[in-house]
Parts: sequence; structure tokens; C-alpha cells
Amino acid sequence: SYDDYQIVSANLFDGGKRSVDDRIMAYAVFVDPPLARVGMSEHEVRASGRDALIATMPMTRVGRAREKGETDGFMKVLVDNASKQILGATIYGVDGDEAIHTFIDIMTARAPYTTLQFAMHIHPTISE
Repeated sequence: SYDDYQIVSANLFDGGKRSVDDRIMAYAVFVDPPLARVGMSEHEVRASGRDALIATMPMTRVGRAREKGETDGFMKVLVDNASKQILGATIYGVDGDEAIHTFIDIMTARAPYTTLQFAMHIHPTISE
């Protein structure tokens, strides 16, 4: 992947000490609508025995999806109840392959989900 190339390049040419070991796995499947996921799945969270908060929102409740007339799908986020850190997220819906980056950034920063809760987002967008 492109990220792997950046790591190899930094280590070979820039004296970097980057590694793939601390990377949070994310992917997208470019179907219609797209499916994007980062971190743990609901099954993995439940199997781990963690006390987790799990929220699901249908795309019918996303203003931009309604505006575009593309309301198939859902968004799901999994949060560790103790630390409030996001464990994983799935977006199956219009522009999910773009909106998932919000979760990737918050997870990489190890910030609590409340960081998103009080952010002001542009409306109407998928990532709000």
C-alpha cells in the first residue's frame, strides 16, 4: 500500500524509525455503497470481554445521505467504556470510504470519543 511505501522510504532514505507495528488497520471495499472499517469489529470487541459502548446509526439519519437520496447502510462505532477511546468503526454507506478518516485520526491520536462529540462540523456532510 501507499502507507507501506512511505514507511520503507522514510527508513531507507530519511533515517526514519517508522514501523507498521503501531498502525491501526483500516480498509475500504469500493462497492456501491462503499464499506469502510477501522480497528476492531463488534464481534472482536464482544469476544475480548471488554465493557464497550456500541452505537449504530442508519444512513437514513444522515442529512447529506438523505439529500443525495443514498440512504442505504449504517454507521457503527465501538468505544471502550473505561477509557472512552474508540476501538473500531464501520461505515457502510455513501462516502463512507472518506468519512472513516475521522475515526482513523481520532484513534491514531488516542483521543476519547468526546473529542468528536463537541466538535463543530460542516452541515450537511457525511462525516458530521
